[in-house]
Amino acid sequence: MTARRAWTRVMIVPALLLALAACAKNGERAQEAGAVAADAAVASPEGAFLAYEHDVQVQLEAAQIAPRIQQVAQACQNAKFGECAVLQVDQRSGEQPSGEVKVRIAPKGVESLIGLAGEGGKLQARNTRAEDLAQQVADTALTKARLEKEHARLLSYQDRGDLKIEDLMAITTRLSEIEAGVEQANKDAAQQRRRIDTQLVTMHFDTTSGQRSRSEIGEALSESGSILSTSVAFLIRAAAALLPVGVVALVMAWIVRALIRRRRRKP
Repeated sequence: MTARRAWTRVMIVPALLLALAACAKNGERAQEAGAVAADAAVASPEGAFLAYEHDVQVQLEAAQIAPRIQQVAQACQNAKFGECAVLQVDQRSGEQPSGEVKVRIAPKGVESLIGLAGEGGKLQARNTRAEDLAQQVADTALTKARLEKEHARLLSYQDRGDLKIEDLMAITTRLSEIEAGVEQANKDAAQQRRRIDTQLVTMHFDTTSGQRSRSEIGEALSESGSILSTSVAFLIRAAAALLPVGVVALVMAWIVRALIRRRRRKP
Protein backbone atom coordinates (compact mmCIF):
# COMPACT_ATOMS: atom_id res chain seq x y z
CA MET A 1 0.00 0.00 0.00
CA THR A 2 2.84 2.33 0.88
CA ALA A 3 4.64 1.55 -2.36
CA ARG A 4 1.46 2.23 -4.34
CA ARG A 5 1.00 5.65 -2.66
CA ALA A 6 4.61 6.54 -3.35
CA TRP A 7 4.22 5.54 -6.99
CA THR A 8 1.05 7.64 -7.23
CA ARG A 9 2.86 10.68 -5.83
CA VAL A 10 5.73 10.13 -8.27
CA MET A 11 3.26 10.18 -11.19
CA ILE A 12 1.14 13.13 -9.92
CA VAL A 13 3.94 15.61 -9.18
CA PRO A 14 5.35 15.70 -12.75
CA ALA A 15 1.82 15.96 -14.11
CA LEU A 16 1.12 18.97 -11.89
CA LEU A 17 4.38 20.61 -12.93
CA LEU A 18 3.55 20.11 -16.60
CA ALA A 19 0.06 21.57 -16.03
CA LEU A 20 1.48 24.63 -14.26
CA ALA A 21 4.01 25.15 -17.03
CA ALA A 22 1.25 24.92 -19.63
CA CYS A 23 -0.85 27.47 -17.71
CA ALA A 24 2.11 29.85 -17.52
CA LYS A 25 2.72 29.55 -21.25
CA ASN A 26 -0.95 30.10 -21.96
CA GLY A 27 -0.88 33.19 -19.72
CA GLU A 28 2.14 34.57 -21.56
CA ARG A 29 0.47 33.88 -24.89
CA ALA A 30 -2.70 35.59 -23.69
CA GLN A 31 -0.70 38.65 -22.60
CA GLU A 32 1.13 38.75 -25.93
CA ALA A 33 -2.16 38.37 -27.78
CA GLY A 34 -3.68 41.13 -25.66
CA ALA A 35 -0.76 43.43 -26.45
CA VAL A 36 -1.03 42.67 -30.16
CA ALA A 37 -4.79 43.24 -30.06
CA ALA A 38 -4.31 46.56 -28.25
CA ASP A 39 -1.77 47.68 -30.85
CA ALA A 40 -4.04 46.54 -33.66
CA ALA A 41 -6.96 48.44 -32.13
CA VAL A 42 -5.23 51.78 -32.66
CA ALA A 43 -3.45 51.01 -35.94
CA SER A 44 -4.87 52.53 -39.12
CA PRO A 45 -6.21 49.82 -41.47
CA GLU A 46 -4.29 49.19 -44.67
CA GLY A 47 -5.19 51.75 -47.31
CA ALA A 48 -7.07 53.99 -44.87
CA PHE A 49 -6.15 57.61 -44.15
CA LEU A 50 -7.12 57.85 -40.48
CA ALA A 51 -5.54 60.32 -38.04
CA TYR A 52 -5.90 58.93 -34.52
CA GLU A 53 -5.97 61.03 -31.34
CA HIS A 54 -6.05 59.74 -27.76
CA ASP A 55 -7.04 61.58 -24.55
CA VAL A 56 -6.11 59.80 -21.32
CA GLN A 57 -6.97 60.77 -17.72
CA VAL A 58 -4.56 59.32 -15.13
CA GLN A 59 -4.91 59.56 -11.36
CA LEU A 60 -1.73 59.31 -9.25
CA GLU A 61 -0.57 60.13 -5.76
CA ALA A 62 0.42 63.79 -5.52
CA ALA A 63 4.11 62.97 -4.99
CA GLN A 64 4.18 60.83 -8.17
CA ILE A 65 2.80 63.34 -10.62
CA ALA A 66 5.87 65.53 -11.24
CA PRO A 67 8.32 62.59 -11.59
CA ARG A 68 5.89 60.73 -13.84
CA ILE A 69 5.50 63.71 -16.16
CA GLN A 70 9.28 63.91 -16.53
CA GLN A 71 9.51 60.16 -17.01
CA VAL A 72 6.92 60.12 -19.79
CA ALA A 73 8.51 63.12 -21.53
CA GLN A 74 12.00 61.56 -21.38
CA ALA A 75 10.71 58.21 -22.65
CA CYS A 76 9.27 60.00 -25.67
CA GLN A 77 12.37 62.10 -26.30
CA ASN A 78 14.59 59.01 -26.07
CA ALA A 79 12.29 57.09 -28.47
CA LYS A 80 11.88 54.33 -25.87
CA PHE A 81 8.71 53.05 -27.53
CA GLY A 82 9.46 54.13 -31.09
CA GLU A 83 9.46 57.37 -33.02
CA CYS A 84 8.06 60.09 -30.75
CA ALA A 85 8.02 63.87 -30.44
CA VAL A 86 7.04 65.88 -27.34
CA LEU A 87 4.62 68.66 -28.29
CA GLN A 88 3.68 70.05 -24.86
CA VAL A 89 4.57 69.58 -21.19
CA ASP A 90 2.45 71.36 -18.58
CA GLN A 91 3.04 70.94 -14.85
CA ARG A 92 1.18 72.62 -11.97
CA SER A 93 2.21 72.31 -8.32
CA GLY A 94 0.44 73.19 -5.08
CA GLU A 95 -1.90 71.25 -2.82
CA GLN A 96 -3.53 69.63 -5.86
CA PRO A 97 -0.69 69.11 -8.36
CA SER A 98 -1.60 68.23 -11.91
CA GLY A 99 -0.06 68.22 -15.34
CA GLU A 100 -0.34 67.32 -18.98
CA VAL A 101 1.94 65.78 -21.60
CA LYS A 102 1.11 65.87 -25.30
CA VAL A 103 3.13 63.78 -27.74
CA ARG A 104 2.99 62.47 -31.28
CA ILE A 105 4.14 58.86 -31.43
CA ALA A 106 4.24 55.89 -33.80
CA PRO A 107 1.16 53.63 -33.45
CA LYS A 108 3.13 50.69 -32.04
CA GLY A 109 4.24 52.76 -29.04
CA VAL A 110 0.85 54.21 -28.03
CA GLU A 111 -0.18 51.47 -25.60
CA SER A 112 3.27 51.19 -24.04
CA LEU A 113 3.47 54.94 -23.40
CA ILE A 114 -0.04 55.03 -21.92
CA GLY A 115 0.90 52.06 -19.74
CA LEU A 116 3.94 53.95 -18.47
CA ALA A 117 1.82 57.02 -17.72
CA GLY A 118 -0.66 55.03 -15.64
CA GLU A 119 1.82 52.72 -13.90
CA GLY A 120 1.06 52.55 -10.17
CA GLY A 121 -2.02 54.74 -10.62
CA LYS A 122 -5.51 54.57 -12.07
CA LEU A 123 -6.54 55.06 -15.67
CA GLN A 124 -9.62 57.15 -14.96
CA ALA A 125 -10.80 57.71 -18.53
CA ARG A 126 -9.68 57.27 -22.11
CA ASN A 127 -11.07 58.59 -25.36
CA THR A 128 -9.85 57.51 -28.79
CA ARG A 129 -11.07 59.14 -31.99
CA ALA A 130 -9.98 59.21 -35.62
CA GLU A 131 -10.36 61.80 -38.35
CA ASP A 132 -10.70 60.50 -41.90
CA LEU A 133 -8.21 62.42 -44.08
CA ALA A 134 -8.96 60.54 -47.30
CA GLN A 135 -10.70 63.51 -48.94
CA GLN A 136 -7.98 65.95 -47.84
CA VAL A 137 -5.24 63.66 -49.15
CA ALA A 138 -7.05 63.27 -52.47
CA ASP A 139 -7.62 67.03 -52.82
CA THR A 140 -3.98 67.80 -52.06
CA ALA A 141 -2.76 65.23 -54.60
CA LEU A 142 -5.17 66.57 -57.23
CA THR A 143 -4.08 70.17 -56.61
CA LYS A 144 -0.43 69.23 -56.87
CA ALA A 145 -0.95 67.27 -60.09
CA ARG A 146 -2.91 70.14 -61.67
CA LEU A 147 -0.25 72.70 -60.74
CA GLU A 148 2.58 70.52 -62.01
CA LYS A 149 0.76 69.99 -65.32
CA GLU A 150 0.21 73.73 -65.73
CA HIS A 151 3.85 74.37 -64.80
CA ALA A 152 5.08 72.00 -67.51
CA ARG A 153 2.79 73.62 -70.12
CA LEU A 154 3.97 77.14 -69.27
CA LEU A 155 7.59 76.05 -69.49
CA SER A 156 6.97 74.83 -73.02
CA TYR A 157 5.41 78.22 -73.89
CA GLN A 158 8.36 80.02 -72.34
CA ASP A 159 10.76 78.39 -74.79
CA ARG A 160 9.00 79.87 -77.82
CA GLY A 161 10.93 82.59 -79.59
CA ASP A 162 7.92 84.63 -80.78
CA LEU A 163 6.70 85.62 -77.31
CA LYS A 164 6.28 89.26 -76.48
CA ILE A 165 8.00 90.72 -73.43
CA GLU A 166 4.73 91.26 -71.57
CA ASP A 167 3.64 87.66 -72.30
CA LEU A 168 6.98 86.34 -71.07
CA MET A 169 6.70 88.38 -67.88
CA ALA A 170 3.16 87.11 -67.30
CA ILE A 171 4.31 83.51 -67.77
CA THR A 172 7.23 84.05 -65.40
CA THR A 173 4.92 85.51 -62.75
CA ARG A 174 2.49 82.62 -63.10
CA LEU A 175 5.33 80.08 -62.87
CA SER A 176 6.40 81.61 -59.57
CA GLU A 177 2.83 81.37 -58.26
CA ILE A 178 2.59 77.74 -59.37
CA GLU A 179 5.89 76.84 -57.72
CA ALA A 180 4.69 78.41 -54.47
CA GLY A 181 1.45 76.44 -54.76
CA VAL A 182 3.33 73.18 -55.35
CA GLU A 183 5.52 73.86 -52.32
CA GLN A 184 2.44 74.46 -50.16
CA ALA A 185 0.84 71.27 -51.50
CA ASN A 186 3.99 69.34 -50.57
CA LYS A 187 3.84 70.78 -47.04
CA ASP A 188 0.15 69.87 -46.72
CA ALA A 189 0.84 66.34 -47.96
CA ALA A 190 3.73 65.93 -45.49
CA GLN A 191 1.56 67.12 -42.59
CA GLN A 192 -1.26 64.78 -43.60
CA ARG A 193 1.18 61.88 -43.88
CA ARG A 194 2.57 62.72 -40.45
CA ARG A 195 -0.89 62.70 -38.90
CA ILE A 196 -1.62 59.33 -40.50
CA ASP A 197 1.71 57.64 -39.71
CA THR A 198 1.86 58.92 -36.10
CA GLN A 199 -0.81 59.42 -33.45
CA LEU A 200 -1.49 62.29 -31.07
CA VAL A 201 -1.61 61.24 -27.40
CA THR A 202 -2.59 63.70 -24.64
CA MET A 203 -2.10 62.45 -21.07
CA HIS A 204 -3.71 64.40 -18.22
CA PHE A 205 -2.36 63.74 -14.72
CA ASP A 206 -4.37 64.48 -11.58
CA THR A 207 -4.40 63.50 -7.90
CA THR A 208 -6.63 60.75 -6.54
CA SER A 209 -10.14 61.55 -5.31
CA GLY A 210 -9.16 60.92 -1.67
CA GLN A 211 -6.30 63.39 -1.86
CA ARG A 212 -8.51 65.96 -3.55
CA SER A 213 -11.09 65.62 -0.74
CA ARG A 214 -8.44 66.06 1.94
CA SER A 215 -6.99 68.99 0.06
CA GLU A 216 -10.40 70.63 -0.28
CA ILE A 217 -11.02 70.21 3.48
CA GLY A 218 -7.61 71.70 4.29
CA GLU A 219 -8.23 74.53 1.88
CA ALA A 220 -11.62 75.21 3.48
CA LEU A 221 -10.06 75.25 6.96
CA SER A 222 -7.29 77.57 5.83
CA GLU A 223 -9.82 79.90 4.25
CA SER A 224 -12.13 79.90 7.30
CA GLY A 225 -10.00 82.54 9.08
CA SER A 226 -10.13 84.94 6.17
CA ILE A 227 -13.85 84.31 5.73
CA LEU A 228 -14.47 85.06 9.43
CA SER A 229 -12.38 88.23 9.33
CA THR A 230 -14.20 89.36 6.19
CA SER A 231 -17.57 88.79 7.84
CA VAL A 232 -16.56 90.70 11.00
CA ALA A 233 -15.22 93.56 8.90
CA PHE A 234 -18.52 93.68 7.00
CA LEU A 235 -20.49 93.85 10.26
CA ILE A 236 -18.24 96.65 11.58
CA ARG A 237 -18.70 98.65 8.38
CA ALA A 238 -22.46 98.08 8.50
CA ALA A 239 -22.60 99.21 12.15
CA ALA A 240 -20.53 102.30 11.37
CA ALA A 241 -22.78 103.16 8.45
CA LEU A 242 -25.99 102.67 10.50
CA LEU A 243 -24.77 104.47 13.65
CA PRO A 244 -25.70 108.03 12.49
CA VAL A 245 -29.12 106.80 11.38
CA GLY A 246 -29.63 105.17 14.79
CA VAL A 247 -28.67 108.36 16.65
CA VAL A 248 -31.07 110.45 14.58
CA ALA A 249 -33.83 107.90 15.15
CA LEU A 250 -33.28 107.99 18.91
CA VAL A 251 -33.36 111.81 18.97
CA MET A 252 -36.57 111.88 16.94
CA ALA A 253 -38.15 109.27 19.20
CA TRP A 254 -37.18 111.29 22.29
CA ILE A 255 -38.70 114.49 20.80
CA VAL A 256 -41.94 112.72 19.84
CA ARG A 257 -42.20 111.18 23.28
CA ALA A 258 -41.65 114.58 24.96
CA LEU A 259 -44.36 116.18 22.83
CA ILE A 260 -46.80 113.43 23.70
CA ARG A 261 -46.14 113.87 27.42
CA ARG A 262 -46.61 117.66 27.17
CA ARG A 263 -49.99 117.26 25.48
CA ARG A 264 -51.15 114.85 28.13
CA ARG A 265 -50.26 117.33 30.94
CA LYS A 266 -52.38 120.12 29.43
CA PRO A 267 -55.94 120.29 30.82
